[in-house]
Amino acid sequence: MNFSSTLIEWYKINKRELPWRSTTNPYFIWISEIILQQTKVEQGIPYYYKFIQHFPTIQKLASADQELVLKLWQGLGYYSRARNLHESAKFIIKNYEGKFPDNYNEILKLKGVGTYTAAAVASFSFGLPYAVVDGNVIRVLSRIHGLNFPFNSTIGKKYFIEIAQKLLDKLNPAENNQAIMEFGALQCTPKSPKCSICPFVNECIAFRTNTIDKFPIKSKKLKVKKRYLNYFLLKKRKEILIGKRNNGIWKGLYDLPFIEFLFPSTETEVLKSNEWNIFFKNINYKIICVSNVSVHKLSHQHLYSRFWTLEVNNFELEYFSFIKSSKICDLPVPRLLDKFLKDNNIV
Repeated sequence: MNFSSTLIEWYKINKRELPWRSTTNPYFIWISEIILQQTKVEQGIPYYYKFIQHFPTIQKLASADQELVLKLWQGLGYYSRARNLHESAKFIIKNYEGKFPDNYNEILKLKGVGTYTAAAVASFSFGLPYAVVDGNVIRVLSRIHGLNFPFNSTIGKKYFIEIAQKLLDKLNPAENNQAIMEFGALQCTPKSPKCSICPFVNECIAFRTNTIDKFPIKSKKLKVKKRYLNYFLLKKRKEILIGKRNNGIWKGLYDLPFIEFLFPSTETEVLKSNEWNIFFKNINYKIICVSNVSVHKLSHQHLYSRFWTLEVNNFELEYFSFIKSSKICDLPVPRLLDKFLKDNNIV
């Protein structure tokens, strides 16, 4: 039995019943794949149901207000995925008369769609012979075949795609792709893989050489940036100052104003800083409370945040306005802010 046949036989016995596996609708599969790009299956399932319930068709998604799209995405992070979904739905309406493109190269033109997502939708929806290569696939292939070069290098990415494509069952690409991803998710896991009951145990180079924890090989890790933020919850009676971000990873989300420091600062240091004096110049304020510093970890940066709650008579800031605190729950906000507001019963 060859590699793909063995995987498919394993898959038939061990696969999970997931909602997007019961459809070939390219729109639904596309949504599921975008959600799962940076999200675990268990966390992604309720978001998938929520999205297809609110936007059952491409037309519904394309005509939706972006704030609603972002609000439904709230908590998943990597918000560019939601913005790209929205933009791509509009693109499909404009360029494909609302019909999801049915070939790999056209799918690849959609904003936010890379080679993995294009291969997934093309194979799962249309049975096209394109191999998927995600983290699970890379781990399985690197361990079994002993592929000892960085998967996150340009050459490495290309080589893994070539290997996966060569091993793909061209007559049954959808099940083959599902099988190898599921195998990586359930059997050949990052930690404590189930080697004793693995169908590839006799041919797995990593197992034979006792180097399972060495694969896959990754080039030097990108340094994580530390940022030190002081957020301001400015209250004017029952209203709070809030504004929409127009750039960065939280583009399109509503957020509080803040000042940023290069290094950790005490409350006293913040109060005596030039940044504070400039921000509150000619403003009468009363400090109500100051939170402890919390750490919010993103893939490329760690945010060390302190929240200052202050009462003000008035405050003007470009792109910001006062709104009733009861209305904030209707707006899409970063998870960091959402947690603070809920923990402090502000919304």
